[in-house]
Amino acid sequence: MAQDASTSTEQLSSSQRIKRALSHGKQGRISKNTSNKVMLGVFRLAAAITTLVLVAIIAYVVVNGLPHISLDFIFGWPHGVNAEGGIWPTIVSTIYVTALAMLICTPIAVLAAVYLAEYAKQGRLVNTIRYAADTLASVPSIVMGLFGYALFVEAMGLGLSMLSAALALALLMLPIVMRTTEEAIRSVPRYIRWGAYGLGATKWQVVSKIVLPSAFGRIATGIVLGIGRAIGETAVVLYTMGQAINMPVTPLDSGRPMTVHLYLLANDGINMNAAYGTALLLMVIILAFNLFARHLSRKSK
Repeated sequence: MAQDASTSTEQLSSSQRIKRALSHGKQGRISKNTSNKVMLGVFRLAAAITTLVLVAIIAYVVVNGLPHISLDFIFGWPHGVNAEGGIWPTIVSTIYVTALAMLICTPIAVLAAVYLAEYAKQGRLVNTIRYAADTLASVPSIVMGLFGYALFVEAMGLGLSMLSAALALALLMLPIVMRTTEEAIRSVPRYIRWGAYGLGATKWQVVSKIVLPSAFGRIATGIVLGIGRAIGETAVVLYTMGQAINMPVTPLDSGRPMTVHLYLLANDGINMNAAYGTALLLMVIILAFNLFARHLSRKSK
């Protein structure tokens, strides 16, 4: 009898299941329209609070940082105790280490995602890999910074350098890019693959010529989001790159990214005007990357 009941439930259409679930639900003490209006008000209030908090943070940083933004501040060099003057070396260091981390992370993450989505046999091992990636994404950045210091700076002897920081940031970006790429590949309709197989295409031809180009928009969105995460990190680069104010040339050179410079200025309280200006420029860069990611996502859709 239980098997017959489960079989009949599986044979129900989606609309029949919805009607059945609604009809068997408990009848509330208030009408459906009233409860719907109450919950709609709750959702709107939550959205309004979230928006107000975001606007308040942005407005606070803009009001305090905009008066101190100038060409000399952006393209100048720090002087004194590195609290006066411009922040151009920190901007270059931030872009340098982020680009290097992207070059390290992207091929590994994309190839791993292709393997999980197209080649790997779905089972316990694949689920374990996905769980490990999700767990890695939730690791605190300070833990990743200490791990990067122990492995890349000390054990591998790379020292406080762009390469050490880029490798640590690549580990931080890896689960974001990999999981986003995997979901993008899995979202490509199956009938496109079947059509290619019907025309005699090989597995790699289908993946490289059809699946990856079709999912490129969402893959690029994941990469841009990973870059935005890397730019805003402080603990990772603080332990692996150092605090030296210089213009990095080779990957083994040290440097000071904008996040570390902002942290030192605000922590010591030496020059809060420069701290607010640095925070505003950093926020603008991260916001630009997020807007670019949204543009790529909409374009892919």
